[in-house]
Amino acid sequence: MTGTTSPFHDGEQRIQSLAGVRDRIELRGRAVIRDYMPEQHRAFFAALPFLVVGLADQNGHPWATTLSGPAGFMNSPEANLLAIKAWLEPGDPLHSCIRDGRPIGGLGIELSTRRRNRINGRIEDCIVGEGFSIRVQQSFGNCPKYIQARNERPQLRSTAVPEPRMASDLGDDEVSFIAEADTFFIASRSAQLDQEESSQGLDVSHRGGRPGFVRVVSPSELCFPDFSGNLLFNTLGNLEADARAGLLFIDFRSGRMLHIIGRARIRWDVPETTRSAGIERLIFLDIACVVTREHAFPHVFDFVSYSPHLGAEGQDSRIPQRRS
Repeated sequence: MTGTTSPFHDGEQRIQSLAGVRDRIELRGRAVIRDYMPEQHRAFFAALPFLVVGLADQNGHPWATTLSGPAGFMNSPEANLLAIKAWLEPGDPLHSCIRDGRPIGGLGIELSTRRRNRINGRIEDCIVGEGFSIRVQQSFGNCPKYIQARNERPQLRSTAVPEPRMASDLGDDEVSFIAEADTFFIASRSAQLDQEESSQGLDVSHRGGRPGFVRVVSPSELCFPDFSGNLLFNTLGNLEADARAGLLFIDFRSGRMLHIIGRARIRWDVPETTRSAGIERLIFLDIACVVTREHAFPHVFDFVSYSPHLGAEGQDSRIPQRRS
């Protein structure tokens, strides 16, 4: 970023202050958050088979989903432009939400190497059913923490995608799926989302842990940990400004995609037993809507190993249960 304007909005700044890192992270943010993609990021996106995106629905609520294609379905003709030749499937909850001028967040993640880079910007050059471009307003890399390594199989899934299941809370199958998950993605939004000239819009990020790190409190409430990260607090800053969030769980073997939206609450006063597990904060999500799509993710990835940041074998990142 250039000039004297902070790369962080008010919510991010408040969270950074509460965490005691505001001054030093302001300087770091100016150095690492750019309004263009460096050459290595442009090549990185062009080699990926899928992109995680965050978009807002007609009510302004953020959701997370994916766009897929053969290598090269994304390319960067300019340093601040990412062209995408893909569209969302009809059963995707965001199918009708790609429109020129709308904000979008993107996360490129290479599971085999644990590399990830993020962008956010505005949609332009839409051709409905074919593709669009993202005019990049912010671009930055993320460390490989908490990403589980997975290798992609060469073939794409060809199973027909049935109609999605929609509900206001979790069913038994979804509860079991979440209990076994080691990865999810989270979309969030800033309070300035609807300001056309603002670079603060939608963000989508990765979260990882050992199975059980997301706890189902009830069919209408989830709880997940916030580990030590890059201290930019993009997601938590957004949730501080606007509590709406969208979660995406993917079964990388069967292709199931589970979309959950709701309102988040950040808990800072976590028990000592929780802190000893490396968890700095807890986020609770009050669920508003659940969409389950079987066989919707077309790629197949085989698990290789957990992130080394999750500790030695036998240790995990599960949230300790409250003592009665």
